[in-house]
Amino acid sequence: MVVETICIGTEILLGNRHHTNANYLAQEYAKLGLSTYAQSVVGDNEERIMEALRLALSRSDLVVLNGGLGPTQDDITKETVAKLLGREMHSDEVTKKHIEEYFRTRGQVMAECNLRQTMIPEEARILDNELGTAPGILLNLSEEESARFRKTTGEIQTIILLPGPPEELQEMWQKRVVPYLQKRSGEFIYSATVKVCGRTESEIAEILDDVIRQNGEVTVAPYARTGEVHLRVTAKAADEKTAKKLVKPVVKEIKTRLGDSVYTTDEDVTLEKAVVDLLLANELTVTTVESCTGGLIAGRLINVQGVSEVYKSGFVTYSNKAKRKLVGVKRKTLDKYGAVSEQTVREMVGGATLFNRADVAVAVSGIAGPDGGTEEKPVGLVYIAVSVCGVVTVKEYHFIGNRAMIRERAVAAALDQMRRCILEYYSKLTFGKEE
Repeated sequence: MVVETICIGTEILLGNRHHTNANYLAQEYAKLGLSTYAQSVVGDNEERIMEALRLALSRSDLVVLNGGLGPTQDDITKETVAKLLGREMHSDEVTKKHIEEYFRTRGQVMAECNLRQTMIPEEARILDNELGTAPGILLNLSEEESARFRKTTGEIQTIILLPGPPEELQEMWQKRVVPYLQKRSGEFIYSATVKVCGRTESEIAEILDDVIRQNGEVTVAPYARTGEVHLRVTAKAADEKTAKKLVKPVVKEIKTRLGDSVYTTDEDVTLEKAVVDLLLANELTVTTVESCTGGLIAGRLINVQGVSEVYKSGFVTYSNKAKRKLVGVKRKTLDKYGAVSEQTVREMVGGATLFNRADVAVAVSGIAGPDGGTEEKPVGLVYIAVSVCGVVTVKEYHFIGNRAMIRERAVAAALDQMRRCILEYYSKLTFGKEE
């Protein structure tokens, strides 16, 4: 099945809103084994939406539009699609009750314009929106309708309209659209995700070259993230059990080749959650000391539910004075080696461990730019120190990119270094005690 995405919204064209839905949907298509050859962004304009939709219907079996389902006058996606197909619009009572209940439970007054969201094209399937007021719409085209847009028919053409807010779109996609597509295909598509940190995409591609290039029943697709690479392993079969059986040995082979660079195969586990899970499992406490990352590591860790059991404190020691006062870095160390040095982060992590009596500590200091770099210490130079029960590891990194990218990459590296150090040093200490 060939699928195409059309994102609706002048604010996307103007750069006022990130193009996140297209990215999410593209990954979801890959999970389902759908082929996608094109995607487009169109402003809130009837003529241009029609033009984009005509083109999409001329070459695709499934067209997914997102955005333009709100209550205001510039939200015209439903009306434009109905007009193109020649279908009448009618008010749906179930949708109306849902919207009224949405506002009532929140103690808000429903505006008159919200009634526009109750208008549904005839012969459409409504996709319930549990998080918002805009219902999704699914329209299967008749043979006569399809014949107006493409030369050959046979495959049922479908148009799906999804709301623009990412959280609403994703919830609706998972709960309403995916089951429909799986049932329609008559096949079960199973995907597993292998999440990797500490290796580049090109390095992984070289290690897994034969696995990625195999033309069998299982596909392996790498997706680069900031400081990470995710591998999507997908198989299509008649049932779930068979699909999982096909995927399992491929995932095992990837884990064998990449070793401890793989931090999870659970879709819902982030790098920071993997770190917190290790801390919780081993009953270890943690503290953070950050300079160039300015609290981003602490923020990532604190996003994880249950972290209050292990997280003790965090320091942003951006100035040399703060490094001295808060975590005890010696003045002579700063004078001799500078704030961005192995010696300084080693004292930062040592002071954090001592003052806070934490089992694990991480310290980061670097030059995020765009200014401040020298030939000896260029922009992108970052030192990260991790202490696990007194065993300290310091690593030197050289990141590229703008200020934000360097900081985010430093955060990912720090979390990964924490993970690896806990796995390596704490396990050694534990085994030593048992012996």
